[in-house]
Amino acid sequence: MLEDNHIDDTPEEGDYELDSVTLRPVMAALRAGDEATLRFTLDPLHPADIADLLEQLPTPLRHELVRLYGREFDGEILAELDEGLREDVVSALAPDVLAEAVRDLETDDVVDLIEDLGDPQAEAVLKALDAGDRVAVESSLAYPEESAGRLMQRELVVAPEHWNVGQAIDYLRSEDDLPEQFYHVILVDPRMRPIGYVTLGRIMGSPRKVKLTEIAEESFRTIPALQDEAEVAYAFNQYHLISAPVVDANERLVGVITIDDAMVILDEEHEEDILRLAGVGESRLSDRVIDTTKRRFPWLAVNLVTSILASLVIAQFDAVIAQFVALAVLMPIVASMGGNAGTQSLTVAVRALATKDLTSANVWRVIRREALVGLINGVVFAIVMGVVGVIWFGTPMLGVVIGIAMVINLVIAGLAGVLVPVTLERLDIDPALASGAFVTTVTDVVGFFAFLGLAATMLL
Repeated sequence: MLEDNHIDDTPEEGDYELDSVTLRPVMAALRAGDEATLRFTLDPLHPADIADLLEQLPTPLRHELVRLYGREFDGEILAELDEGLREDVVSALAPDVLAEAVRDLETDDVVDLIEDLGDPQAEAVLKALDAGDRVAVESSLAYPEESAGRLMQRELVVAPEHWNVGQAIDYLRSEDDLPEQFYHVILVDPRMRPIGYVTLGRIMGSPRKVKLTEIAEESFRTIPALQDEAEVAYAFNQYHLISAPVVDANERLVGVITIDDAMVILDEEHEEDILRLAGVGESRLSDRVIDTTKRRFPWLAVNLVTSILASLVIAQFDAVIAQFVALAVLMPIVASMGGNAGTQSLTVAVRALATKDLTSANVWRVIRREALVGLINGVVFAIVMGVVGVIWFGTPMLGVVIGIAMVINLVIAGLAGVLVPVTLERLDIDPALASGAFVTTVTDVVGFFAFLGLAATMLL
């Protein structure tokens, strides 16, 4: 597709990925220092694709691309770039190229960029901005991290509440400094407090004499500047918002958040939950080996402790295992089934907590459901494993033992998968961060204790 310099009308899976067709000429041009070929190859690409390309290149070639691409370097590339690489790329840009690149970015993108930079690079970006943009960015940076004030952009379109459609259209046509993209005209009272907004479509489709307040959107709601960005993203998703004005403590308009920024936060929240459930934190492909090792080490250490706890349970039944070697063969099956069932319940519960679908109003219904699911699955697999135990080892009672242990562990796994994250949520601990270790410990300890305890009681 890229080789023919046109867009395929019927994109297939993988069409939006950078492949060797693009990478090979870029890397060849970088190694040869061929600026013309590099620009010819990169110019048709979207800034997001160039950002992906930078992330895939080794550091020396990444710096060479920044140098050769020169003044063609678009600020949108910095906005799309992985957070872990922004500082490296910004430090490689010439000051005049950096100034030109960030000057066309909207304030929210500049704020997002500066948040991930060290002080020297952040200062360089601020100096590259016009005086008005610099004040707006510094004002946004004064708000707490991960708040609506950091997420909002200062470029917006405002109209007095008494205007009609004709006045709004005349203003839009005469104004030279409109945002590059906007969705609503925000209506404000004399104290600059937003009282509604009107979509551009309704403005263009209504007679000139119609009051803007008569065609204002019913979906209007304001976002407090100090509200957590995760709550902002939830509001956009829940109420199908396109944009929303941001207000300060006095309800005065200070900015606007648009759907693209809200969806980025929503995607980051989902990604963060997945990574935390796996115990890898905010991991990126561009991270250094030492950074990745430090991030994963604590959770591996926690897993070691939980494994030792499970081993201590097994040690209490060493005499039973010595008499029935088959128990050692079957133990991993009980633990694995419980662990998988617990992970299933846990994943559903953590996601439901994040989307606010799991609340105090329905938590006991969900707990009962998971317990019943565990019971039914446990009975089914108990029958299967009971038959396997009899055929494999020729001991009917061994089949009964593993069957009962399977039922107990799957029921406990379903309960733990919901109760653990809900309890952590009540204690103001991120359930995605800590639930996995607790659930694994519960299913391992209960599974081993039930299986070996029943074996000691029924087989000796």
